[in-house]
Amino acid sequence: MLTLHHLNNSRSQKILWLLEELKLSYELVNYERDPQTLMGPPALKALHPLGKSPVLEEDGHLLSESGAITEYILSRYGRGRLAPDPTRQDHMRFVECMYFAVSAGMNPIMIKVYARAFGLTGAPMDVAATGELETALSYIEKMLGDGEWLMGDMFTAADIQMSFIPELANAIGAFKGHTKIAAWQKRLYARPAFHRSIERGGTYEFAAPA
Repeated sequence: MLTLHHLNNSRSQKILWLLEELKLSYELVNYERDPQTLMGPPALKALHPLGKSPVLEEDGHLLSESGAITEYILSRYGRGRLAPDPTRQDHMRFVECMYFAVSAGMNPIMIKVYARAFGLTGAPMDVAATGELETALSYIEKMLGDGEWLMGDMFTAADIQMSFIPELANAIGAFKGHTKIAAWQKRLYARPAFHRSIERGGTYEFAAPA
């Protein structure tokens, strides 16, 4: 049995959503952020040395990092769902999206978050991160093009993972003027599995306003 250790308002929501899209059986262990510090509870640190969420547990083994968890779930339980066939040319694009979602797309957001936390808003580092974030958002907009999803007419796990970037950008007040991304988000939030993930995991404050 899979167990997801889930922290509210975190990228763990994407794993919860993925599990619902695949209609897998799993147990959910909920953790709440400290309302003052917004940090995860000590119980997460006791569970895994990184002290972060998501953490996937199976047969006594723990796996952290949302990208790694997504890859594990798809390879072990996906049965070809939510990913293009590896022989298709666009599989290369899918793989890029999966890694972009946890690296180049998220790095400028985290820099801006830390800059704000340490009173460095407007410092050269923060300004540079703003430019990098805009480049990342523009790239997502370009990838969407006139398609419904990042893979054109095929919804995949890449859409789930990549959706966290504009959500966080919006949360820090750095998202504006990306109409294709906004329309894509509406399609994402209309999916029944997304609603089921909210029902199981609780309120998700990063979801973009309708």
